[in-house]
Amino acid sequence: MQNTFLSLQIFLSVIITVFVLLQSQGSGLGATWGGGGETYHTRRGVEKVIFTLTIVAIILFALVSIAVIA
Repeated sequence: MQNTFLSLQIFLSVIITVFVLLQSQGSGLGATWGGGGETYHTRRGVEKVIFTLTIVAIILFALVSIAVIA
């Protein structure tokens, strides 16, 4: 059973990485240190779906991590 949880944890970590990389902000490295925050951006369409799936994947990853420990 623990091997199943570990495999699921690896799968979810790859999915989370892909979802995070798919989220495009178009801000570049300048926004990392305070630049580029002058506009407000609302997520719509596919961007909103990817954002929601990222949150769900992170929650599932946390639950699986707790299950591996227990």
